[in-house]
Amino acid sequence: MEYRPLGRTGIQVSPFALGAMMFGALGNPDHEDSVKIVHRALDAGINLVDTADVYSGGESEEIVGKALQGRRDDVVLATKAGLPVGHDPRDPQARPRPNTSGASRRYLTRALEASLRRLRTDYVDVFQVHRPDPGTDLEETLAVLTDLQREGKIRAFGTSSMPASDIVRAQWVAERRGLGRPRTEQPPYSILDRGIEREVLPALQEYGMGALVWSPMAGGLLTGRYRKGQAAGTHRSRFGFRHLSDEARLAAVESLVGVADEAGIALRHLALAFVVAHPGVSAALIGPRTMEQLDDLLAGAETALSDDVLDRIDAIVPPGTDVGTLDQAYRTPALTAPALRRRPVAERRAA
Repeated sequence: MEYRPLGRTGIQVSPFALGAMMFGALGNPDHEDSVKIVHRALDAGINLVDTADVYSGGESEEIVGKALQGRRDDVVLATKAGLPVGHDPRDPQARPRPNTSGASRRYLTRALEASLRRLRTDYVDVFQVHRPDPGTDLEETLAVLTDLQREGKIRAFGTSSMPASDIVRAQWVAERRGLGRPRTEQPPYSILDRGIEREVLPALQEYGMGALVWSPMAGGLLTGRYRKGQAAGTHRSRFGFRHLSDEARLAAVESLVGVADEAGIALRHLALAFVVAHPGVSAALIGPRTMEQLDDLLAGAETALSDDVLDRIDAIVPPGTDVGTLDQAYRTPALTAPALRRRPVAERRAA
């Protein structure tokens, strides 16, 4: 497996990275089996393992910690913090306790210490803020991450699902205040979710940031298990994601199946080869739940798409566009909070 630079960090990573979201109660509760999956990925040449404190309430980090005993020095280990641990985002009635999420100094310091204990290590290579936190001043976030880096607890730090404007602002604040710069970003990217091609990926390339893209299978739609007019009783379908039944996305999948068939490539391998073909992408996260899924994805590791195939994909989903919406995608408060886009009633009446 060939390795690529993780932006300008000086770190080399494999084009496929092992995402550990499916390890633990959320996916595969068998710790021994999950450890074997990690070892199989490492033996195949994958050297980047990405997890988060929120995955199965920290259980994923515990499993990764077990798996890396004796192999830690060979692995680029990444984790994330910021989302409320133990909080189900699909439950509208659930509310996280105060100060148990976000990107404040108080929270990130505690979250990293807890992650290090679960991971059985004294440092992580990449520590990422899991989602933007509009409630915390960006300078405070960069300051605590810089301090953690200087203490040797993290080698580099980054973000996840940051809008392009915030990526640029973070670089400006870091330079202005003499703070460490975010070196990585983890955005969603797939054939069906190409919006980051418009501004995010160019910004990352401009500032020498590595892109660790997630959901290259478009939340499962590009595995080939979800087809128009067919019910799919898969593990992912039990979570009730809306994008799995989105008519526009399913229609695009049907067209992509035709492209894959004519090229003699499995749809899931076409999907992975597409995202790693972008020069701004450092690695694509794959998140197998079983050994069989990992082996199947690794079988397509050497797949390379011709310009003709890429042109046909562009004709189905034009560059820089999204087909429908990925449920897990971040939406800014400017879109989700009505109070930020509606003047108070009294002001509207006065106008």
